[in-house]
Amino acid sequence: MNEREKLLETVRESEVEFIHLQFTDILGVMKNISITVDQLDKALNNEIMFDGSSIDGFVRIEESDMYLRPDLSTFVVLPWSSYPKEARLICDVFMADGTPFEGCPRNTLKKVLKEAYDMGYILNVGPECEFFLFHTNERGQPTIETHDDAGYFDLAPADLGGSARKEMTLVLKQMGFEIEASHHECAPGQHEIDFKYADALTTADNIMTFKMAVRIIAQRHGLHATFMPKPKFGLSGSGMHVNMSLQTLDGKNAFYDETDEMQLSKTAYHFLGGVMEHAKGFTAITNPTVNSYKRLTPGYEAPTIIAWSSGNRSPLIRVPSKREKSTRIELRSPDPSANPYIGLAAVLKSGLDGIKNNIEPPKPVNRNVYKMDESEMAERGIERLPANLYEAVQELLKDSVVQEALGRHALKKFIDAALYEWGEYSKYVSQWELDRYLRKF
Repeated sequence: MNEREKLLETVRESEVEFIHLQFTDILGVMKNISITVDQLDKALNNEIMFDGSSIDGFVRIEESDMYLRPDLSTFVVLPWSSYPKEARLICDVFMADGTPFEGCPRNTLKKVLKEAYDMGYILNVGPECEFFLFHTNERGQPTIETHDDAGYFDLAPADLGGSARKEMTLVLKQMGFEIEASHHECAPGQHEIDFKYADALTTADNIMTFKMAVRIIAQRHGLHATFMPKPKFGLSGSGMHVNMSLQTLDGKNAFYDETDEMQLSKTAYHFLGGVMEHAKGFTAITNPTVNSYKRLTPGYEAPTIIAWSSGNRSPLIRVPSKREKSTRIELRSPDPSANPYIGLAAVLKSGLDGIKNNIEPPKPVNRNVYKMDESEMAERGIERLPANLYEAVQELLKDSVVQEALGRHALKKFIDAALYEWGEYSKYVSQWELDRYLRKF
């Protein structure tokens, strides 16, 4: 029985009536076309068409016909559906002439993964997705209030947040996730659920699925789950730390070398060097909103300078202590508002550039970088990440390697969207300004 026949049999046995064909726009927002089970054969024949001109970052109206090609390995019955039963398939977007659409984020990642494979590597990724759970008001609209007064690793308080996180964990397990940890984060109302690493494409799919499931289960508990990087002033923001390792085609960890002082291979050092070399350039991708930079400030455990360490958690990159099969690097700057497909594509492309060009990383910084002053940073040649979205876009425009990862179409659409957001933000008069200036001047 082939994969298609197995899928059709599962649909029959599970009594599925609706299938959601999911794909992601350039901004990282999940989109969806729902079909009845009667149309499933048509979908599996890649015959479901949609209007691409209606999707952010896709195409102009005169070239709008696009097709969805389901990835059969992503089929899952949605556990929260009772009757009628619902399932989903994640899709790639193709043009009417049968060519992959270069503005499809999943196609973007596949292109860079192919480059890595041709070099002899497979990228494995383990994300750490943080989020907040807030109460909703009497109209069902989200607030920024929580009854949760817990902190990092505290036992879940007996409120809606703790109960919701338990159900999220159970639902994700039903969807095929292997949950490694679930805990309260450091800010009131903040949570983290960690799932096992996988190849980069599967992980990007899992991140999108994770965010969908968390939001839906939160809603069932009368809560709003948000992956906004910094929803409340004075509290830590939500990150999406990315643990990465390269695997050789024969299954070995390409980052491990027992003969090195830190047990890191030349491949690991050069990958690390490439990521650091292009960190400014990919920050607009991994931190794509105005709000992202409210999180990247000193004092809240989020990185602000481009440095690495073997144990210290304050720099941009940490090398966790586990070795052999678990040897990896942890990039700490990305946040969960990022599109995981193009984010991973940009970071992988940076690391591959480091390997190709033997880029050596600087010496590790094994002290609290938040306590370093500007003169010490200058003496060590340490630079900062961009301070806001506009600066990040300007750095992206200087970085040809990261630009190549996105491709011309996606790059233009992404930059246009980011600069539009920056322009709208720059014009907006905030409550902070009114409080500070209205009576003063």
